[in-house]
Amino acid sequence: MASRQLHLWPEAPTVTEDMLTAIATLELWDGSRHSLWYRFPVAHQEALTTQMDPFVMGTLFLAMRRRADLQIHGTASPALLRNLTEFQAAWSQWRSHWYQPVDLQADREAEAEAAQHPGAIATFSGGVDSCFTAFRHAKGLCGRSQQPLKAGVMVHGLDIGLDQAEAFWRAAARSQAMLTSLELDLIPVQTNFRALLAGLGLNWEDIFGAGLASCLALFQGRYTTGLIPSSFPYRALSFPYGSNPVTDPLLSSHAFRVVHDGAVAARLEKMRAIAQWPEALANLRVCWQGALADRNCGRCEKCIRTILNFRILGVGLPPCFEADISDRAIAQTLVEAGPLTEMERVLAAAQAARITDSWVSALGQCIRRSRRHAALQRSRTWLKDHLPDPLLQAGRRLRRP
Repeated sequence: MASRQLHLWPEAPTVTEDMLTAIATLELWDGSRHSLWYRFPVAHQEALTTQMDPFVMGTLFLAMRRRADLQIHGTASPALLRNLTEFQAAWSQWRSHWYQPVDLQADREAEAEAAQHPGAIATFSGGVDSCFTAFRHAKGLCGRSQQPLKAGVMVHGLDIGLDQAEAFWRAAARSQAMLTSLELDLIPVQTNFRALLAGLGLNWEDIFGAGLASCLALFQGRYTTGLIPSSFPYRALSFPYGSNPVTDPLLSSHAFRVVHDGAVAARLEKMRAIAQWPEALANLRVCWQGALADRNCGRCEKCIRTILNFRILGVGLPPCFEADISDRAIAQTLVEAGPLTEMERVLAAAQAARITDSWVSALGQCIRRSRRHAALQRSRTWLKDHLPDPLLQAGRRLRRP
């Protein structure tokens, strides 16, 4: 048991115009209080759970990071609390310098009654991973893994900041067009999850899966399964990473199961599937670096990767991109170490398909240039870590004109 405690207090939901806000108050060990909230259209009010489960998921990483036992002043699922013991065991071993297991206690432990008619919801950003999940379940392409998908949950406050309301609603309109074509509903959710926890020192790449699961679990009054689209295929899993097939299912309770979906397919395979979906080709949103958060810039490395993968598939430039990319722009793109692996996979796929167009050579130049840059960065880091400070200062003086 930790020496400090984090208290989680339920608050009554509020309704303003046509939006409902579900709220919990976090009381930290120093006496400070913060609100964690989720807001969505009041039309979905009957789906809102009375359990504290979503808020427990939303605050667990903070408790582990600050070594504070979590006291839940409300009702929580004993199955979820049991699963979170294993969840904590995984994360405390993956990042032992950041997280330690803490005790979870609820004023009342009871399982929620499962929704009468089984149904699934999925997080939906409008990107390749979420489009693949929506398309394959809506079209019955999953075999025994098939889920009765009813809706996609698009979250404002995660990849699109709360201060970009107009951009979010434009992006949501694109998502709505895609989901409507599959006869699925769109549930927009706003939350301060990222803003709050980032302000308290949490690492986004660790916590985002729990944040997505918390948004899905809000609606367990109507749905029994939540799908989190995979970022990586089984053949190239990345650990630790905030959403993965090991710990995502541990965010489940008896009434609401969380499923890590789509890791059976690599990115090119996912794009091959959604290339059959015209509404996705028109509205796909993969960019997170552009000036306009609701559309693709067409120039960042992720946009370039997506454009080139569609070329490999013989699709050409989809309507979701306003302009194609030139060979020169490809060759001059500098890719950071993490995404560089993905760009190398694009080149390998082009070579496997025996494509000899000029852009393949340009992509090779991009990768070689990016590798040299990555090697230089590693060397600089090594020197900084190993050379005495006076030598570093002397080196800087020698480089001055």
